[in-house]
Amino acid sequence: MSFTTIPPSSPFAHNNQTVRKVMLQVQLAAMPALLIHIYLFGFGIVVQWLLAVTTLLVVEYTMLKLRGRPVLPFITDLSALITVTGLVFCIPPTAPWWVIVSGSAFALIFGKHLYGGLGYNPFNPAMLGYAFLIISFPVQMTNWIMPAEISGHFISFMDALQIIFTGSFDIASTTFDALTGATPLNEMRIGIAQGISVADTLAPVAGHTSSTNFWFGLNSWAWLNIAFLIGGLYLLWKRTIRWQFPVGFLGSLFLFAWLMHQINPQMYPPADFVLLSGGTMLAAFFIITDPVTASTTPLGRFIYACGIGILVYVIRTWGAFPDGLAFAILLMNIAVPLIDQYTQPRVFGHDH
Repeated sequence: MSFTTIPPSSPFAHNNQTVRKVMLQVQLAAMPALLIHIYLFGFGIVVQWLLAVTTLLVVEYTMLKLRGRPVLPFITDLSALITVTGLVFCIPPTAPWWVIVSGSAFALIFGKHLYGGLGYNPFNPAMLGYAFLIISFPVQMTNWIMPAEISGHFISFMDALQIIFTGSFDIASTTFDALTGATPLNEMRIGIAQGISVADTLAPVAGHTSSTNFWFGLNSWAWLNIAFLIGGLYLLWKRTIRWQFPVGFLGSLFLFAWLMHQINPQMYPPADFVLLSGGTMLAAFFIITDPVTASTTPLGRFIYACGIGILVYVIRTWGAFPDGLAFAILLMNIAVPLIDQYTQPRVFGHDH
């Protein structure tokens, strides 16, 4: 009788890092953004995360049993936790409970297990789940709660439970509709589509004092992006992620935004607004750096990241969706095999 050794799945690392260690570092790096998110938007994200983790446990257990795999080793590698955490940051914190449940289940089942589990999935599971949600439930996915400093009411844990599970909120004569509004990116996209100037579009957006002095009046989304930036710098310092990803993505997005703003400053927002809006820093340091679905060669990582940056700007500016991160990442996921094929580094000692 002969035995065949089945090698473990990717990602592979030439150091003492393990999948669990990497995932714990990523979770730790996301803590500043989580605290800022709670401060700005209340405890809705905590309720959503608890729902996502509950869904994770049920889905992971069921799928691993159906696939005949041991539950404990795979469920404790924390890869699924990173998937649902990334998804939770992308949805409105007061979205109905079934939004995060269906999105998490879709991401784990169709983005991970149906391809054979961690290391075999070609698409980023979190972004696949987000794309499913934004296409299926566009109203629920674009109805964001306004920051507490603007709405005048901080969403407590009990408030969040009431809104998420009942869809209603009426405390101190304040209705839920009065606490919601469009995000700066959505306002900008609508303004561009209607031919409204950047100055007039940014004027009513909370936290902006002028379109030419963005840093003087950072809005809540900008501070959230700065928190992700801090966590991302920690990941770079720990060498958990490769520098080509954030540099390529943010560099290409900045250059494209700067060029368009120089061409028509009345129609296209300044580059600093683009970099600190939506989920830009979340994508730069936490999403596109996925070692399974991203390019693996040094040059390939940079090309992959640059492609995402350009696609994000194109979708944000001329597309039908306000952010475009999920679609840009999924499109570049498709191109990864081709990118890796043509960017293989030269083998030492090989002349041709």
